[in-house]
Amino acid sequence: MKTFTNMAAQGDFIIFRVDTIPENLEKIQPDQGYLTIAHSETGHDHVMLAERTTAYKDRMTSDDKLFELFLSVEAPTEIIHKRSYDTHETLLVPAGNYVIKRQREYTPEGYRRAAD
Repeated sequence: MKTFTNMAAQGDFIIFRVDTIPENLEKIQPDQGYLTIAHSETGHDHVMLAERTTAYKDRMTSDDKLFELFLSVEAPTEIIHKRSYDTHETLLVPAGNYVIKRQREYTPEGYRRAAD
């Protein structure tokens, strides 16, 4: 398991510690006790336990255009890559506030999330 202080990466996203979380964001609802931090095109998402974490996104951003989300982590919590083979190492996130930025790639139709 990897640990970090201010910045880390897992797959196609990077996580940074921030001082505060912006106002006027909407909470992301957990699914079966987990918050999806980064969707994978293969269905092997990156997730965190919802009981220790609250995730937020801009109200006007659709999920397919979600390149940035914010986290409030109450206690050290793992980001788990839900794949049983060729998986990214689990990442332990200390308590605090964070922003997650998704990698993106340009296509003639515009930017899209990078494939993991």
